[in-house]
Amino acid sequence: MGALLFEMSPAEWEAVSLSLKVGLWSTLLSLPLGFCLAYVLARVHFPLKSLLSGFVYMPLVLPPVVTGLILLLLFGTRGPIGGFLQDTLGIVIAFKWEGAALAAAIMGLPLMVRAMRLSIEAVDQRLEVAARTLGAGWWWSFLTVTLPLSLPGIIAGAILSFAKSFGEFGATITFVSNIPGETRTLPIAIYSFLQAPGGEGPAIRLAVLSVAVSMVAIIGSEWMERRIVNRAKA
Repeated sequence: MGALLFEMSPAEWEAVSLSLKVGLWSTLLSLPLGFCLAYVLARVHFPLKSLLSGFVYMPLVLPPVVTGLILLLLFGTRGPIGGFLQDTLGIVIAFKWEGAALAAAIMGLPLMVRAMRLSIEAVDQRLEVAARTLGAGWWWSFLTVTLPLSLPGIIAGAILSFAKSFGEFGATITFVSNIPGETRTLPIAIYSFLQAPGGEGPAIRLAVLSVAVSMVAIIGSEWMERRIVNRAKA
């Protein structure tokens, strides 16, 4: 792996660094929303819960290109949200790395929510009730009982979301295109290298790196999920 990294060209490093930046920002920005959604789905009962769950998990089953198209229609400069942001705040998301982060966050959100939801559901609600019985309010009970006990799931969800963001292709290229140095993330760079003569070497190097990152993420999340299961059985 060390020799592989030393052989990488500046263009390859550029794609890797951009993917790391996109993955980091998409994970950080979606973490609060992901946890709130996971908590609502795990603890709150309401009539439209199935509908909310369907919306949250829909990116898992939709073709990524469709997700990218929806983002383009909404956040493009002529879309309702994108047009508003451009006219009022001067912010443009489409065809920018920020747009790539948004697309990656949406694609990684279902994996994040699923891991967090399982972790929250594994927390014995009797512990929360006991904390409230001893005088703790809901917020303090949440901070001292629910949040610490669900931390493995939060970490697992963040890892999975980052890995998904790191390898996101379809929604990203549809929403922000393939702009070198701006939106050409690692998977888009692999695609671009494969379209050019003699690009098989760089494509293979980036593919091996992508596989390595994915394996680390999967192993890490599996370890966290085993901790959740063991805690639930205890």
